[in-house]
Amino acid sequence: MRTPRQFPLQLGAPGTAPEALLPIVVTVDDADSPRDVIDALALTSFVTGTQPHAATKDLNNVRDDATLLPPGVLVLRTTINETERASLAAGDGWTLRAVHWPRNKTATVSVTATSAELGDEIIASAIDGMTEEPPPLKKAVSMGFWYASANGPQRNPRPITAGPWSDIRNNYARSATTQFDRLVGVDRTSVRGRLLLLHGPPGTGKTTVLRALAHEWQDWCQFDCVLDPDSLFSSPAYLMEVALNRAGDCSCPDKKHEKWRLLLLEDCDELIRGEAKQHTGQALSRLLNLTDGLLGQGRKVLVAITTNEDLARLHPAVVRPGRCLARIEVPALPFDEAAGWLGTSAGIPADGATLAELYALRDGFDTTVEREPVLSGQYL
Repeated sequence: MRTPRQFPLQLGAPGTAPEALLPIVVTVDDADSPRDVIDALALTSFVTGTQPHAATKDLNNVRDDATLLPPGVLVLRTTINETERASLAAGDGWTLRAVHWPRNKTATVSVTATSAELGDEIIASAIDGMTEEPPPLKKAVSMGFWYASANGPQRNPRPITAGPWSDIRNNYARSATTQFDRLVGVDRTSVRGRLLLLHGPPGTGKTTVLRALAHEWQDWCQFDCVLDPDSLFSSPAYLMEVALNRAGDCSCPDKKHEKWRLLLLEDCDELIRGEAKQHTGQALSRLLNLTDGLLGQGRKVLVAITTNEDLARLHPAVVRPGRCLARIEVPALPFDEAAGWLGTSAGIPADGATLAELYALRDGFDTTVEREPVLSGQYL
């Protein structure tokens, strides 16, 4: 085992400042990463008191090529990995640390300086021109993305493209559009049931219709997508953080006007099928507790699940009367409706076509290959 190397931060003369009494030591060993070194070095001048003012700015919609540095500065350290880029820079009387997460288009810039005015000036110079305009509001909504990290549950909000339901209504079979029409008309005063189930074969547009629903409900409901639902329901701490989180709520003191929250769970077939209790242990119970059990009491939380499973194979506790706000089958378009959508019947199978198949036909791709059997957990 390697012996950790200790690098004491050089403080001022003893007795001259409170900082000199702090027993600050940075210990670096093989468990640390280059990013950890940047984080430690960025604090050195602040701890010693030579740069006693600190400021931080969080950014969204950051350009992929953003440097997050003032022009012409001295760069002391850089680290790059598959998820983030970090830099440490310094100048006359200031030190800057910038971390950029390109996948989420987010970043944070922190500066320590000899004066608050200098710190603000350096941050303004570093972030100038580093962000881009989000999609037009009429075609975008904010969606949160939850995931478990080494630092606990994290939520990253991002704008997603989402148009109104009327723009995509003709992409769905008539048997489903009537039910979606009713669902779109739900508001904060007419919520009955906390669970929304969309089931059907792959490629029928289940996720797309949920984006449209996020657009239609944006005034009263915040949509959050859970990227790791298996972890969510296997960890009570993760579940409590998500259930009690108030991100997206209206700050109005009148609780009647707080926003509802909808948690979107994709690829959750094993969680809700008939044998779920045997395969997932307490996960199913925790899901039901979140929707209408003790955990859900006092919290305006809806849960939407998309699945390939036939409704008859789902656990009876999931589909019992009163639990679901809606249970909607999203089928392939029947032959006549598919032909009407495409403008021709050429290439359409006798039993109809999914939305994905119709787009492929429209774009000139061959869809005559025999369809694979529908397997749970593999859908669009």
